[in-house]
Amino acid sequence: MTVRQVAEYLNLNERTVLKLVTDESLPGVKIGNQWRFRRTMLDAWLDDQMLGVVPRPPEVNFNMRAPRRMLALESCFQLAHIIESLESTTKLGVVEELATLANRLGLVRDKNWFVGALIERENIMPSAVGNGVAFLHTLYRHPEQVVRPFMVLGRARAGVDFDALDGRPTYLFFALGLKFHELQLPWLAKLAQMFGRPETVEQLLGAPNGEAIFESLRRAERTLFPASRD
Repeated sequence: MTVRQVAEYLNLNERTVLKLVTDESLPGVKIGNQWRFRRTMLDAWLDDQMLGVVPRPPEVNFNMRAPRRMLALESCFQLAHIIESLESTTKLGVVEELATLANRLGLVRDKNWFVGALIERENIMPSAVGNGVAFLHTLYRHPEQVVRPFMVLGRARAGVDFDALDGRPTYLFFALGLKFHELQLPWLAKLAQMFGRPETVEQLLGAPNGEAIFESLRRAERTLFPASRD
């Protein structure tokens, strides 16, 4: 839904809708310079208002500026963290595969916890931001469950219906295990900038194997963030 459609649906003026979403009071995602909304999220938001609950769902903004110095992706992401070809064709199946890999690599202490935490966030707002990409992460940090900050990546060549805001299939799934709160927005900002460029998505989809996927990601990061060497 657009700002105008939301304004009509909620019987508000567009300026009020923009203020609410900018203040993170209303659930929405900014793609480029346009806000997009899901009716199911708005209905949940209305229910929460009636109950006196005011959630603040995480937002990925493709115009966010990543800090000049932060952890390089390679410090928390390795070749072994890639599922070159996901077998699953459903949202839950994809989450299960990613969580299984993270658990097998010793990155999380409890696979079932990670699956549940990722799905909890999906139920509030889908992580598929459009452009064929999803950035999965938990709503809250649980340092006792995450062994160290990490990112795992799964690729689905045929695409999966992941409730993307643009209504299209999702092909690349990044699951973040962020041990500390201060890593969340910088990492999301960095990834959003990298994958706001269609050529980055195309390169990863066309990569013949995991090694090529890994090198494409490193190259995309170096191009946008040449000083990221932490």
